[in-house]
Amino acid sequence: MKENVIVDKTYSFAVIIVKYVFEIQEKRREYVLSRQLLKSGTSICANTEESQGAISKAEFIAKIQIAFKEARKTKYLLRLIKDADVYQNAH
Repeated sequence: MKENVIVDKTYSFAVIIVKYVFEIQEKRREYVLSRQLLKSGTSICANTEESQGAISKAEFIAKIQIAFKEARKTKYLLRLIKDADVYQNAH
């Protein structure tokens, strides 16, 4: 299979998000924002991966657009977690 930098980077980001969320849940016992972060942060890669199997250009674009929206939501949640002091070492 041919290497895809975007798929690889979004997968690596998803792994970081999973570890980060589990740490927040374990150390701070916070589950509402961290659960949303888990969903949006891993959805970026899921949609990027799905785009690779698209049967049309329109389907490919739709999946990438969803990944982009999830990335924006993830950025918002990371900022919120940091600014609300939910977790001291927020990335």
